[in-house]
Amino acid sequence: MDFPPFPFDDAEFADELLHNHIDFHTEDIDFQIETDTPLSKQLITWLIAVAEREGESVGELNYIFCSDAYLHQLNVEYLAHDTLTDIITFPTFEGENLPISGDMYISIERVRDNASTLHLPFEVELRRVLVHGLLHLCGYYDKTVEEETLMRQKEDEALRLFMQ
Repeated sequence: MDFPPFPFDDAEFADELLHNHIDFHTEDIDFQIETDTPLSKQLITWLIAVAEREGESVGELNYIFCSDAYLHQLNVEYLAHDTLTDIITFPTFEGENLPISGDMYISIERVRDNASTLHLPFEVELRRVLVHGLLHLCGYYDKTVEEETLMRQKEDEALRLFMQ
């Protein structure tokens, strides 16, 4: 994956990265974002910046990449939804003045299919799904038309931030 560089010019912000814990894991597929690479650091920096723009601090975030089958099973078992989806977000701590924390399961197959359907590069759609999960932890939802519209606006703002 090729991502454009993300500015890393604020020493205080860079130091804050050391106090946040964002990890990328793989469950049942051959896909990963290596830890401590320029790509992972760029994504982590961006995700923290998005959370801070929403008035949140980041605690522990786990992004788990998986297959459609794996995510479908979670969707049925935990949410009673018998449908395919691109992401499911499970908050691990909730409450006022707590850093956002959670586990976000992402179907790489859904991301690839969505990217193809939308005629977008895979990397762009993956970033949209990554930030979608983060925005859920920030308190945004997408069950109603109004919520979905606001969620899309927030995703678009975040994607523009990545490109700065």
